[in-house]
Amino acid sequence: MGQRVPVVVQTRGRRSAGARVLWVSAEAFVTCGVLVLLLVVHQLWWTNQQARAEARDQVRVLEREWDVSPPVDPGDSVDPVDPVDPVDPVEAVEPEPVVESGSPRATVPPAPAPSAAFAVLRIPRLGLTVPVAEGISKRSVLDKGYVGHYPGTGAPGRVGNFALAGHRNTHGEPFRYVNRLGPGDRIFVRTRARTFVYRVDLVLPATSPRDVGVIRAVPRSLVKPSYGYDAPGAYLTLTTCTPEFTSTYRLVVWAKLVSAR
Repeated sequence: MGQRVPVVVQTRGRRSAGARVLWVSAEAFVTCGVLVLLLVVHQLWWTNQQARAEARDQVRVLEREWDVSPPVDPGDSVDPVDPVDPVDPVEAVEPEPVVESGSPRATVPPAPAPSAAFAVLRIPRLGLTVPVAEGISKRSVLDKGYVGHYPGTGAPGRVGNFALAGHRNTHGEPFRYVNRLGPGDRIFVRTRARTFVYRVDLVLPATSPRDVGVIRAVPRSLVKPSYGYDAPGAYLTLTTCTPEFTSTYRLVVWAKLVSAR
C-alpha cells in the first residue's frame, strides 16, 4: 500500500482576511466617533465662542455709536423689586398705536432695518448683556448670538408687546438660563435714546411653538389661556426653546415696563 500523505488545510489567509475586515470596521467606527465628537464640540463650544465674541463686539459698536458708557444699575445692590424712577409708561413714552384687524391704519415709527442691531438687552439676574436685532432669522440674527425682535411686535418702552427670541443652546445661547427668571427680576433695554426697565411678571414654562398669542400686543397664550393679560400695557416677552437641546416647546417670560430714563 502506498503511504498516505497528510493534507494540511491552510486557513491563515482566511483568518487574515477576517482580521482585515474587523480592523477596517473598527477604524471606520473610531473615525465616525471622532467626527461626531468634533461636531458636538463645534456645536456646543465653538459656535458659542464665536457668537459670544460677535455679540460683545456688536454691543461695543452700539455703545460707541451712542457715545455712552454701559449703564450702571443702581439697583444691583438693592432689592430688585423696587423700580428706579418709576413712571407711567403711557405718559413717559409716546404710545405705539395698536393696529387691530379692520381698524383704520395708524401711524407707527419706522421699524429697524432687517437684521440690524438697534438695542442692548441686559438681565443682571443672568449676567447677560446682548444686542437686539430686527428679525428672528437664524442665519443673520440668532446664530450670531443676538436676540431677535419679532417683526410686527411693539417697540421698546411703548404700549404694546416688545417680543424677543433667543437661542437656548448653541450659538451664544443668550437665553440658556431664562428659566431662572421669576417675578420681580428686572430686565433693561437700552436704545439710542433711553434705557427702559422692565420687571418680570409671569412665566409660562411650556407652550406650543405655534402659540402666537404669547407675542400679541396684549399677550395671552392660546394654548393655555390662564397665562397672559387682558388689558393693553407696555410688555416685554422673551421666548426660547424648551426643554434644553430640543425645540419641542417654547418657554415664555413676560415683563412689564416700570421705568424709563
